[in-house]
Amino acid sequence: MLRLRIQLTNWPRRALVLTDTPRPHCPKCRGEGGANRDYGDPATGEYAGTEWEPCPCWNENRRWVLLPLPHRPWRTSPGGYSDEPPF
Repeated sequence: MLRLRIQLTNWPRRALVLTDTPRPHCPKCRGEGGANRDYGDPATGEYAGTEWEPCPCWNENRRWVLLPLPHRPWRTSPGGYSDEPPF
């Protein structure tokens, strides 16, 4: 079952997207969508970084563009208004 929400994204282009969300009562991630895992350098055993392990209860790459938004250069004219139409 999909749990959908609307989000604003800025990459690769500004748009409103419909995206999946993690299961709120998932026993593995408790609704957070995954967990951070610290790992060490095999040679020294010292801390080397953190990796994000996504939970299988959702797919963070599952999204659909609903509405591409225009690029609006706010300071193109001397008065600070754009000459670009909104759509």
